[in-house]
Amino acid sequence: MWKRFWQRGAAFGLHANAGESVPTSQRGVRFPALPPGIRVYAVGDIHGRADLLDRILAAIDYHRGTSPPAHCIEVFLGDYIDRGPDSRGVVARLSARESEHHPQRQIVALAGNHEAILCEVLERPERLDFWARIGGLETLMSYGIAVPTRVEAAASKSLVDELRARMPPAHRLFLSRLNESFACGDYFFVHAGVRPGVPLNKQDRADLLWIREDFISSKADFGAVVVHGHTPVTKVEIHSNRINLDTGAYITNTLSCLVLENQSRTIIH
Repeated sequence: MWKRFWQRGAAFGLHANAGESVPTSQRGVRFPALPPGIRVYAVGDIHGRADLLDRILAAIDYHRGTSPPAHCIEVFLGDYIDRGPDSRGVVARLSARESEHHPQRQIVALAGNHEAILCEVLERPERLDFWARIGGLETLMSYGIAVPTRVEAAASKSLVDELRARMPPAHRLFLSRLNESFACGDYFFVHAGVRPGVPLNKQDRADLLWIREDFISSKADFGAVVVHGHTPVTKVEIHSNRINLDTGAYITNTLSCLVLENQSRTIIH
């Protein structure tokens, strides 16, 4: 179900401020870069905010149209569902965008921990209680399912059966094909983060989807600049070894997108 998608490159850990174009070297230090002719749009945690996703996709399309690169990669960092009001709409938009065939555009959709739990619930309805505690009821309601104020264990199977019946096959296919990570140039894209001290190509799936404090607090060079979400912050955080794009969209009404090209970085909302 889950897979890694690699485009390998050398890795460095220095950064530029959002939107700043950085020189190739400064005092002999090379800054992180993408391969020539490639532009990446990386989008943070969406959590059921299809309205904000529509705005970001329109901004991406406009930005790409005004200065088209040779090749464009759109990377979505996971947590498309739960908490917000329109998880179904988010999955529908992303699965449709993924299915479009554009000669200069590539879609990379990564798994978040919320998608992992949903896929588990579809196979094991007894996990519904846990999913409900982290925002799963909002996803059920977005698929037109009436949910009780309190989900009893006895009702779990019937609710999950209804979700299976109401979820379009295209949505199930989209969820089943999510990647665990993606690497391009000097950047590594993942939902939650990486385990310090472990090579990027040997990371454990649980860490990629769930890790928090051990990663967030680390000052280590991970072997690439890690672009991630999962841990909400008030604004995009750019550190020497990582960039956090989870700006709590479902609460703050701010969905963030990082644009990378050559050595430049730009933030759009």
